Amino acid sequence: MTPAAPAIESRATASDQNASHDVLKGAIIYLEGITVSFDGFRALDELDLRIERGELRCIIGPNGAGKSTMMDVITGKTRPDSGLALFDRGTDLFSMSEPEIAMAGIGRKFQKPSVFENLSVAENLELAMRANRGVWSNLFAKMSKEQSDHRDSVLETIGLTAARAMRAGAISHGQKQWLEIGMLLMQEPKVLLVDEPVAGMTHQETERTAELLTSLAGDHTVVVVEHDMEFVRSLARRVTVLHEGRVLAEGNMDFVQNDPRVVEVYLGV
Repeated sequence: MTPAAPAIESRATASDQNASHDVLKGAIIYLEGITVSFDGFRALDELDLRIERGELRCIIGPNGAGKSTMMDVITGKTRPDSGLALFDRGTDLFSMSEPEIAMAGIGRKFQKPSVFENLSVAENLELAMRANRGVWSNLFAKMSKEQSDHRDSVLETIGLTAARAMRAGAISHGQKQWLEIGMLLMQEPKVLLVDEPVAGMTHQETERTAELLTSLAGDHTVVVVEHDMEFVRSLARRVTVLHEGRVLAEGNMDFVQNDPRVVEVYLGV
């Protein structure tokens, strides 16, 4: 028998749940006091984070700062020791499984693109479409006009209309990254968590990725974890710096780059 998951020491009370709309106040993700420990090491240490609806937020920090663990918590992959995590209009993320969180509208793109290389670009998008069908029935089922229009709109958004019939394994690394973002968009997420999207890209692909992510903000909330400071500056929105599992600094890029604590622990390395 599989052992039950350990209970999370939540800060939420009945009155907290009733007041969750007031706590969010326009935020789509609200984390408070999130602590995650692995064998005595605190990957997150009383982390507080607020992401506004429709914003483009960049998360930076040295290796081991807690960036990946933070995304693991938001997507349900890792359960914290304690804390509060609210989504959208007050949903308690800790009450949901990974698939339920994804269906609720949180999509995550990992650093290494994961596409079906033997299928065409368009077929990859069709497979990603939200549906309660198996992979193959989903692929061969006749698409409605609304679904076809949605696929074509996503192809245009990610700049792969001309490559729609190409095998996904034959397109460039940058195009695979865009295709995976497109696969998330097919599921109509409210939040996109994007991990190091420009690693290994050419300069031109990096510029195109910045344009793509910027265009998605507003209709979606976009959270980008990245090490490339020039890329982060090109997005030029709000930046959060994590260090030792906590928020070290937060603000625009100029503010963050001139914070002596950030220079000491991250930018000065």
